[in-house]
Amino acid sequence: MTLTATKPTESVTSHRARELDESAEPGWIARWARRDPVRAVATVLIVVQLAVRADIASRGYLAVDDFVLASYAAGSKLDADFVFGVYINHMMPAPMLITWLITRATGLAFWPYVLLLLAGQVFLSVAFYRLLRLLLRPGWGLLVPLCLLLFSPLTLETTSWWWSGVNVLPMQLAMVLAIGAQARYVRTRRLRHLVTLALSMVLGLLFFEKSILIAPLVFFVTACLFVRGGPVRSITRTVWRYWPSWLVLTVLGSAYLWLYVSRAESSLRVPASPGEVLTFLRQLIGNTLIPGLFGGPWGWLDVPGDGAPLAAAGDLARWLAWALLLILMVVTVLIRGAAVRAWVLLATYVALVAILLGATRLGSAFSAAAGLVPRYVSDVVVVAALCVGVALIGLIDWPEQAPGQPRAWLAAARDPGAIAVSLVFVVAGLLALGLGTAWSTARFADDWAIKRGRDYLQIAQAELAKAPPGTVFFDLPVPADVLGPIFAPFNLQSHFFRPLASRPVFVTEAESPSIFDQAGHIRPAKVDGPSTAPGSVPGCGLQVTGGTTVRMPLTSPLYAWHWFVRIGYLSSADSSAILRFGDAVHRFEVRRGLHQIYFPIVGGADGFDLTVNDTAATVCVDQVTVGNLAPRAP
Repeated sequence: MTLTATKPTESVTSHRARELDESAEPGWIARWARRDPVRAVATVLIVVQLAVRADIASRGYLAVDDFVLASYAAGSKLDADFVFGVYINHMMPAPMLITWLITRATGLAFWPYVLLLLAGQVFLSVAFYRLLRLLLRPGWGLLVPLCLLLFSPLTLETTSWWWSGVNVLPMQLAMVLAIGAQARYVRTRRLRHLVTLALSMVLGLLFFEKSILIAPLVFFVTACLFVRGGPVRSITRTVWRYWPSWLVLTVLGSAYLWLYVSRAESSLRVPASPGEVLTFLRQLIGNTLIPGLFGGPWGWLDVPGDGAPLAAAGDLARWLAWALLLILMVVTVLIRGAAVRAWVLLATYVALVAILLGATRLGSAFSAAAGLVPRYVSDVVVVAALCVGVALIGLIDWPEQAPGQPRAWLAAARDPGAIAVSLVFVVAGLLALGLGTAWSTARFADDWAIKRGRDYLQIAQAELAKAPPGTVFFDLPVPADVLGPIFAPFNLQSHFFRPLASRPVFVTEAESPSIFDQAGHIRPAKVDGPSTAPGSVPGCGLQVTGGTTVRMPLTSPLYAWHWFVRIGYLSSADSSAILRFGDAVHRFEVRRGLHQIYFPIVGGADGFDLTVNDTAATVCVDQVTVGNLAPRAP
């Protein structure tokens, strides 16, 4: 009895023990993290940067070129001429197609663009981490170049501004994929990696013509990182050993250049002076790129319109960034042999970018600030992050110096005291870098949140929804800080509002036109400018009988320009009339009774000539005013 009574008790106890053991086992997330803690932390970092970028992007809205592309898409058919068309000398089939689809589906909604930009950043982040795992020695050090790419303030506008991100993000992704494909081809010589290389190049070129730089980038990555020997031997071996890669890239690049040249005008410019070139290089490298690699630029310069701000690093911060770069280069070169090749690779790619930008951006009205545009070096951040990783960590298959007695300074550096001091400096440096990056990011977010175009559009849409039937407008430009005159004719309201489902009605003549004020509110229109002198006919003013022409002098003359005219009149009958203003002639209908009419005219003179055609009509004109159309005070 005793034995049979204790067996169930033991069984229950062991069962409960097993349940406790099973409940104490970590979940699948913990097990996944334990298998590869570096990957787990990298995943967290990717998610964190994605949350930061999503927050920044969602504060803003479409800006500048985004409105132009949306308007162009809303007024175009989806055909080859549209998709392969050229916009300010950019041939970008994929962005044109995507913008057309989003515009037709959601109008000027911003959320689809934000989602696409964030998705592109996810692909880029994961692909870059995989590239680091492929090329660099494993360990926690992989997180350093990863963080450099993930949190660089120089790439914030690529996940906030559609016009910038839709070009640069795919190019960055294509660069990473192309380098990875070439690395695998170098190791295995399998043709499928050449296919991946070709597809990566095509991906970049579909979005941005600057992706043509992927071809020389892959070549120099191969020569610097995958081939050993001196400079001449490395170049020679790169050419002869991996000629299939250069054949693929050359064919694709040549075909694209032929198509681009056949459709676009030449983008090449001549700098105005050597000083312009030096200023550009100082801005591009000294003010934008190098401070940006160390968490800068710490200050942003607002520009007219809603576009992304320019880099504005202070003098002290700029020189400090230069000093940190010099220290990093010297230390890594002393520690690791491959570091020299990494810095040569970075310098070579920066030179390629500078030459391309200098040849296409200098000698224009915007060249004075061309070197301060962060998106111009967003692709460099990818190369810089990779090169920093190579210099700090080393290539996974690159042999270090032959074993032997360590150098005296390296042996001294292993002293516990020296290690402690080094750790203090490293921690302090990382903390300063993180705080600087956070400051630059926060200031960018503050600037990006100010969107004049969004506010103007929201107010205008609300006003249109409650406007009475018959509300009509003349086609005027939107405010310059929404879309400037350089974008004409897309800065006209008829183009700006074109993607909307409910659009304003535009006319060329109206008795009671309305106008959008600078904030987007609908107001009755008036004409501000000189008027005709009062007429002498009692109870009539200026009297025009049918079949005659009356001269009406202005209180002050006007030069030839685009003006608006308002005529207030009382007519005894319906008739047609002709108004002459210098060389300009405008024909309009006169209606019986008390009315007014507004219309645009292009001309200039010191007065008007008014003719009423119907001999049975007599028209009394109180005043004719010519000038600019403006909102009437509420």
